[in-house]
Amino acid sequence: MTTLLLALVAGAIIGIALGGLGGGGSILAVPALIYLLDFTPAAATTASLIIVAATTATSLNAHARDGNVNWRTGLLFAGAGIVPAMLGGALADRLPAALLTGAFSVIALLAGVRMLHSRRADDDQDRPVRRAQAAGAGAGLGAVTGFLGVGGGFLAVPALISILGLKMKAAVGTSLLVITITSLAALTARTGTAEGLRWEVIAPFTGAAILGAWDGKRIASKISSALLQRVFAIVLIAVAAVMLLDAFV
Repeated sequence: MTTLLLALVAGAIIGIALGGLGGGGSILAVPALIYLLDFTPAAATTASLIIVAATTATSLNAHARDGNVNWRTGLLFAGAGIVPAMLGGALADRLPAALLTGAFSVIALLAGVRMLHSRRADDDQDRPVRRAQAAGAGAGLGAVTGFLGVGGGFLAVPALISILGLKMKAAVGTSLLVITITSLAALTARTGTAEGLRWEVIAPFTGAAILGAWDGKRIASKISSALLQRVFAIVLIAVAAVMLLDAFV
């Protein structure tokens, strides 16, 4: 399979994950870039931020038109997490990679299990959100995601549902706002690492991801919130299992 075709297929899959589930894209993008497209880990991380930021921004527009974005909660959530994410990232540099991978997989596993047992996604209305509650959850999520060095969307959806009481579809749309802001912030901090990026791969990868996000959004609009939540929970648990094996086996 050629590099271009691999980039298109991987991009489409990641776009569907981001558009339909509101997360998972950055987790899928980095290994795809490394293991399928021969990027170095540093280049893959920077490239994934470009891909995810562009894809989530495009998908966010579609979700916003359908009223699935809670702007106040999302802005508080993302804004409160920026500084803790930077502090968490500085601490993470001093710890073994296996410990970070194990910690992330445990958090993902717990989040997935909790979502499987939650029925809040089918509520008729979102629960009123207090600013302090949203900011506190965002700061905590920012610290965790900065510490573990991963995109925020993977944990943002469970947090928006379990902590802030949003329905699944609202959590998906709002998480895209959170991912867009945090990805752009992280990308700004990585401006010195843009040299050597393979734009002939990044460009088609990003284009396919954007198109995939539209398909993911359409898929999400045709199935129930409860089913969407279960699918996302299963994805969380599966990724956690793979990461645990990679860290300790």
